[in-house]
Amino acid sequence: MSIKCWALNDQPINKLYNKGAKYLSDAELIAILLQHGTPQNNAVELARALLNKCNNDLQKLSKMSVPDLMSMKIKGIGKVKAIRIIAAIELGSRRIFKPVTNKNIFQSSDVIAHLKYSLQFESREIFMVLLLNQANKIIHEQILSEGGITGTVADPRVLFKLALSHEATGVIICHNHPSGQLQPSRMDDMLTEKVKKGAILLDIKLIDHIIVSTEGYYSYAEQSNNW
Repeated sequence: MSIKCWALNDQPINKLYNKGAKYLSDAELIAILLQHGTPQNNAVELARALLNKCNNDLQKLSKMSVPDLMSMKIKGIGKVKAIRIIAAIELGSRRIFKPVTNKNIFQSSDVIAHLKYSLQFESREIFMVLLLNQANKIIHEQILSEGGITGTVADPRVLFKLALSHEATGVIICHNHPSGQLQPSRMDDMLTEKVKKGAILLDIKLIDHIIVSTEGYYSYAEQSNNW
């Protein structure tokens, strides 16, 4: 049945207008983005089909790209509707994003929101670095490597070359765990120790190594008494 045939108070747009967004189901919210369905399925039914493909997991949906959504081959969700969904997800992420430009960085919590926004919903493991000057302000940030679902390889030589070229005195390294697991691996520990020792030789301070995921974050500096 077409949504237009529903009781006015049950139609997603009117329901949101009268009660507020929090009273709508995930499918109803997505249906508003889709705007309309097909002769066979209304927008809410299309939204339910999409959520079913994602195991009703919004975190999984948030990691998808436009091609990912289109590859599901849900009749009625093409390029334009896929773009609307991705745009809405990105807008929601930016809602909690805290810029760090011209901000003094003294502890992990000063950059966590920024790093989580940048990396937590990525489907591949990504390694990035923030470079700081003597005043502890971020002067540059850059992705150093991108890997697969299970890992990425970060070369300390590339990291230090970048830091020296920007005359950085401090660095914060960060990578994500697409699996959601926050505990560092043995490889994470080895890389952290290698970067820490190399930074000392170059008179650069490794402020922290942070791991982020949809489950939160892990900070080496916060977890170690000897940082």
